[in-house]
Amino acid sequence: MKKFMLFAFAICLVFSSLAQSTPCGFQYGKTEKDSLTCLEEISLFKTFYDQKNYKDAYQHWKMIVDICPCSWNAIFNNTYLQNMFDNLIKSAEEDETLRDQYIDDVLDAFAKRHTYYPTYTEGNGLGFKAFFMIRYRGKTTEDILNAFDLFIESIEMEKDKTQPNIWDMYFNIAKQITTAKKDTSIIIDAYERATDYIEMSINEYYKKIDKQLPNFENLQQAFENGQLSEPDYQLRWNNLSKDTANSYKLIDNYQKTLKNIENTFTPFAPCNVLEQVYSNKLENGKNDLPKLKKMLLTMNSRNCQDSPVFVEILDIVHKAEPSAQSAYLMGNFMFRQNNYDAALDFFKEATELFETNEQKSDPWYMIAAIQQLKGNYSEARNSALQAIKLKPNFGKAYILIGDLYASSGSRCSGEQYVPLDYNWAADDKYARAAAVDPSVADQAREKRRALRFPEKVDLFQRGFTDSSKPYKVECWIQETTTIR
Repeated sequence: MKKFMLFAFAICLVFSSLAQSTPCGFQYGKTEKDSLTCLEEISLFKTFYDQKNYKDAYQHWKMIVDICPCSWNAIFNNTYLQNMFDNLIKSAEEDETLRDQYIDDVLDAFAKRHTYYPTYTEGNGLGFKAFFMIRYRGKTTEDILNAFDLFIESIEMEKDKTQPNIWDMYFNIAKQITTAKKDTSIIIDAYERATDYIEMSINEYYKKIDKQLPNFENLQQAFENGQLSEPDYQLRWNNLSKDTANSYKLIDNYQKTLKNIENTFTPFAPCNVLEQVYSNKLENGKNDLPKLKKMLLTMNSRNCQDSPVFVEILDIVHKAEPSAQSAYLMGNFMFRQNNYDAALDFFKEATELFETNEQKSDPWYMIAAIQQLKGNYSEARNSALQAIKLKPNFGKAYILIGDLYASSGSRCSGEQYVPLDYNWAADDKYARAAAVDPSVADQAREKRRALRFPEKVDLFQRGFTDSSKPYKVECWIQETTTIR
């Protein structure tokens, strides 16, 4: 009876599959016989794969690919393919013909899987084909160059969707070829491509996070208004948190990839090399804005902002096509020239043109720094607080506010004030900076150690003997703190 039920179920799948529209024209096979065979092959593949019997699993994998590639997308899954073929290729080290057959099969699978499943893009498949060409062959110059060309083709198709492991492999190959050919322009080109698209990737995920923030606020408001039960609220909150955490994880992966690329690139392109390469390109390419923008970003990332070539490129780009990035770079240039008014204008322009909170926080910080230099303490604090609002873990902005408070002696001195009480407020900000941003923790601790606090006699004379009570720092600061 059970066999009959299973057979009947399989027949139902067969007839339903024949009616389905797929890139193959069918799902489980062209004929009823093929469909029944396909279902059996999928079951056998799973069984042998789970048993780590990859040789037998491979035979059933081949059958699925041949007669019903649209039946089950997992046959083209990266994990399945890499795990199975890593083991198969290793086991065939003594049989070159069989080894080559395995490699051809896995490369072919990555190259054509997008034709069966649109969720796998062509560019992604080419990228992984190049990745595994290097992994399994990659010993001859021809193999490396062919894979490198495939990487470039894949990246230009995927752009900011290119995955971190593809970037890592691509850039390492660029380094090998640059060293072999002694042609620095190869790795410079690779660096321009990588930084451009990786920054786009990071910004896209920050945009996604920014879009989620109102959802958190709306959810909290609905719960407080009694529109959601606690279990429903918790479920939705957890789902939102998972999405946001995943975005932060991907940002972290891309940032680590970018840092690895920076470390690899550094020895090849000091500022003098970039000046030489780019000055030659600039002679005949002053109207090629896409290339000029990449050159600009590369020189900026290498801290070559004082180079005459950088300044010339920046001037051309900003005049031809003002953008958030060019406005921000113009602001930095004017800041270094001590032209603070012009710098303020450019940084304000950047705050309006940048799209993500993460991007906007930096020009707001620079606006605060300029206002601090101009002696506009209240305006400087407001701008720093705006930067913190956009980026809550912005330790440098907290330090800037602490510096404003710590340098308030000339503004907050006199009989009506407790001497040095402004340093309590400064200490609070330095402590906050260290708490939210480990990268500035050492700097914050040094600043805290340098602070001097009110003498006990000054506190006693003014009746401030109870340190458990809140204390308000007056003057322009107007912050509540504690006595210590």
